Amino acid sequence: MNWDQIEGNWKQFKGKVKEQWGELTDDECDKIAGKRDQLVGNIQKSYGISREEAEKQVGDWERNLKD
Repeated sequence: MNWDQIEGNWKQFKGKVKEQWGELTDDECDKIAGKRDQLVGNIQKSYGISREEAEKQVGDWERNLKD
C-alpha cells in the first residue's frame, strides 16, 4: 500500500487511523485529509513523542496495511 492510495481513500482509512491512534479526534482526522506529514504531526502532539517515533509508527502502520 502506498501513501497515494491512502490519501486518495482517506475516508476509508480514517477508521483504521482512529483504531491505531485513538487519541486523535474526528476533527483532527478530517483536517489531516490523508496528508502524511499532518498525521505524523498530530500523532507527535497527541502522544507527546518525538517526530522520529511518530514517523516510525506511521511507517509501521503503512507497511502493515493490506493492499
